[in-house]
Amino acid sequence: MQENYDHKEIERKHQQKWLNSKRFEVNEQSSKPKYYCLSMLPYPSGQLHMGHVRNYTIGDVLARFHHLNGFNVMQPIGWDAFGLPAENAALHNHEPPAKWTYQNIADMKKQLQSLGFAFDWSREIATCHPNYYHWDQWLFIQLYKKGIIYRKNGSVNWDPVDQTVLANEQVIDGKGWRSGATVIKQEIPMYYFKITQYAEELLDDLDKLAGWPDQVKTMQRNWIGKSKGMEINFLGPDESYTVNVFTTRADTIMGISYIAIAAEHPLVSEALKLKPELANFISEWKFGSISEAEVATLEKKGQFSGLYVKHPLTNELIPVWITNYVLMNYGTGAVMGVPAHDERDFAFATNYNLPIKPVIQPVGSELELPLTKAYLDKGILINSGIFDGLDFASSLQQIEQALIAKNLGQVKTNYRLRDWGISRQRYWGCPIPIIHCEFCGDVPVPENQLPVILPETLIPDGTGSPLAKLPEFYTTTCPKCNSLARRETDTMDTFVDSSWYYARYASYNCKTAMLDERADYWTPVDQYIGGVEHAILHLLYARFLHKCLRDLNLVKSAEPFTNLLTQGMVLANTFYRESKDGKKTWFNLTDVNVIIDEKGRSIRSTAKADGQEVISGGMEKMSKSKNNGVNPQAIIEKYGADTARLFVMFAAPPELSLEWSEHGVEGANRFIRRLWRFIFEHVQKGRVGKYTQGELTSEQKKLRTNLHQTIAKVTHDIAVRKQFNTAIASIMELLNNYAKVAFIELSGRQVAEELLQAVIILLSPIIPHVCEELWSHLCLNTELFEQNWVRVDPLALDSHEVEIIVQVNGKLRGKITIDKSLTTDEIERMAVQNPNVQKFISSQTIKKIIMIPHKLINIVVINND
Repeated sequence: MQENYDHKEIERKHQQKWLNSKRFEVNEQSSKPKYYCLSMLPYPSGQLHMGHVRNYTIGDVLARFHHLNGFNVMQPIGWDAFGLPAENAALHNHEPPAKWTYQNIADMKKQLQSLGFAFDWSREIATCHPNYYHWDQWLFIQLYKKGIIYRKNGSVNWDPVDQTVLANEQVIDGKGWRSGATVIKQEIPMYYFKITQYAEELLDDLDKLAGWPDQVKTMQRNWIGKSKGMEINFLGPDESYTVNVFTTRADTIMGISYIAIAAEHPLVSEALKLKPELANFISEWKFGSISEAEVATLEKKGQFSGLYVKHPLTNELIPVWITNYVLMNYGTGAVMGVPAHDERDFAFATNYNLPIKPVIQPVGSELELPLTKAYLDKGILINSGIFDGLDFASSLQQIEQALIAKNLGQVKTNYRLRDWGISRQRYWGCPIPIIHCEFCGDVPVPENQLPVILPETLIPDGTGSPLAKLPEFYTTTCPKCNSLARRETDTMDTFVDSSWYYARYASYNCKTAMLDERADYWTPVDQYIGGVEHAILHLLYARFLHKCLRDLNLVKSAEPFTNLLTQGMVLANTFYRESKDGKKTWFNLTDVNVIIDEKGRSIRSTAKADGQEVISGGMEKMSKSKNNGVNPQAIIEKYGADTARLFVMFAAPPELSLEWSEHGVEGANRFIRRLWRFIFEHVQKGRVGKYTQGELTSEQKKLRTNLHQTIAKVTHDIAVRKQFNTAIASIMELLNNYAKVAFIELSGRQVAEELLQAVIILLSPIIPHVCEELWSHLCLNTELFEQNWVRVDPLALDSHEVEIIVQVNGKLRGKITIDKSLTTDEIERMAVQNPNVQKFISSQTIKKIIMIPHKLINIVVINND
């Protein structure tokens, strides 16, 4: 064994060994219980970042830990390879997205392998490959036939320059994020997944996910947004039209001043016949986002439609207003305006001088009139005729009865969740397998013609999808009537690709079906790991599609992920200079000298290039925009993959944000070198095997007890608490105690070897390369990978000795180690005679001694003066 730790040689050696032996490839022919550990599918951006390192190290630690604990472990990896970033890169580089994507996959694969992750690379998938998206298309067709997928016109954010639909987050201040063009709302035909059909099950099954963070389950509940209310029908004066409204506050029905409808509401066409001038307002409202959040911040605007509806209980005529704050995509596209009891209605009524009629007042008090803001709480009904004096619950019951009697309303459960629109006017995505025929309508592509291959040589020009300009792609014949037809040129939302990939890993090489019986062996995933930013959409869509797979008899389970760990972000210091025009230039940490005081605090930062001062912007999430990313490859090159892995596991609990620290990285590296030195020194003196019996000194007994306490704690911290930082801290403390004990005689050296072997196994999921190397020197002719996780020796924990705290007048003054067989008098005598305790009692009188057996002694003294 060489004296110095050489991370480059060690990591190269063991990574090559793992690759050659196909160590992490797994199959289903095992008597061991299965453990499926999965980190979220990475996007092949070309460069790993520290967020990747943290995410995949967490998964790797759990996978390796469970292997050592006797599980048949699968940890696969692949690539979420379709999507807009590849198209943007293609625009910039003037090359096909496919070329950029496949090159990035190759680069990132090398980077992941350099970190020593125990991935089963034989199961590698890429969602942009036809052998994967073939089954996207097959699934689409099955769900289309079952009515779970349908086509209708939908209101979208349309970028008139890029000729594409924009997601809400791609609309910034009403403009397209890339083109800068003013976004318009446009009705276009789109395909939808009927996720609302599963809303109740998606909501109910959250209660069964005991292994998910409460925060994530709450976010999903809020997104699904189940609410119980009433659907109320407002008839036109001659009953030739109806406006349906859903409300959770039917108790305010007598305070309605107006009905607000969306600009896309069907009734608008009737209004235009009466008031053609409304077209200008409606046209204006076509500009802007369909985002619910953005609409909430807009100034509330509207136009009277010229139409009225009858109040369902009083027959009073209520004006109908076309407004910019009601969206057709949410609810029925109409709301009842109750200004006294709704903030946005209050703002709208104030703008247009509409009546504000209070109908609810607090229990036991009266409203201060006139209202200066809406009263939102529930209370007692006033100004409500026969309902006056009723509380919320009673009023709902009686109002419902009144509405049902007139056939104008009923209690209804509603959901905020909307069906999932999956059509994208983009090129780099999975083609939707539909053919449009003039005579037969929309016809699914026959299954024997799948996959519909996406051409990989096209280069987007920023003006719509190249597929829509490629007759060779869209020109086809109808499978039913054989007449000339047009292939669908929209592609699927990439969330579809990443919502079932976990199941395909189980059946990765099946060519005859989307999934086979292996999917039931591996799913549900036992441990899923990823960022909390995916808490809603990705996880909700994956849960939905898993239920669809179940209903197609492809899997038996109802949920895809049994346990979920959402890791925090990786933060790093930011540095910048600000020009006179307010523009900031950001400096990377590697380009800055940070001057630190004796307490480790930063007091000044300068740019290496010119020595001039730069401003510290504090810790922020690593990002390109702030130029504060840390290149993992630079860390691996300088310190090694094991150091990078140890740092990200030790620096913070996994669910919290991690602050990047070069000092912390250096500390992790020093710890590994110290471990190396301990084992080198032990091996140099000769291997002796693990301790089984023999006389031990008091310090050695105490250390052995500490060892088995540490084994128990580390096991619990990893298996149950998932708190890797505290597990590592316990091992560090154990090695600190090890360094204080002398090992001369054989039994003592056997305790040392027992401890060093255990430490290697405990650390091996975290720093696998160096642990395998150390094991090969400490335990000749054996493989660490073939060992079992260390077990606690109960006899070691049941020590005959115990450490007792000694206090004087309630203050800690010393510690003594005693044999449990000693009498009370003997223990008191040892405590009094302790040299450190003597300093505080020598000139004083002992009044009494209080003892808590095997824990604490308090010596109460009085001053002789």
